[in-house]
Amino acid sequence: MKQLLLVGVGGFIGSILRYLISKLNLSWHFLSLPMGTLTVNIAGSFIIGLLVGISARSEVISPDLRLLLVVGFCGGFTTFSSFSNENLALLQNGQIATVLIYTVMSITLGFLAVYLGYESGNHLL
Repeated sequence: MKQLLLVGVGGFIGSILRYLISKLNLSWHFLSLPMGTLTVNIAGSFIIGLLVGISARSEVISPDLRLLLVVGFCGGFTTFSSFSNENLALLQNGQIATVLIYTVMSITLGFLAVYLGYESGNHLL
C-alpha cells in the first residue's frame, strides 16, 4: 500500500507540472512545434536518466524514493521518459535490434492508435 501511495503522489505532482509546462504551447512558438510537450519529454528523459544513473552508483536514492521519483513523478510527468529509459537499458544489454524495433513500433503504432482513436471518436457523434 505504501508503494502505491508513493507512486500516486509522485504521479500527481508530475502530472500537474506537465500540465503547467504544456501551457508553453500557447505562448512559445517555434516552427509550430508543441514546445511544451517537447520540453516535458526531453526534461523527463534527462531527469529519469539522472535518477537511474545516481541509483546505479549510490544508495543515496532509497527504493521508496526511487518509486516516488522514477515511477511516480517521471511516469506522471511523461511516459516518454520511461520509454527512453527502457531503450537505454536495452542498449546497455547490447540489444540494438530490439531498440530499433521497439522505437519504430512505439512511434508508428502510437501514432496509428491516436489516429484510429481520433477517427473512431470523430465518427461516433
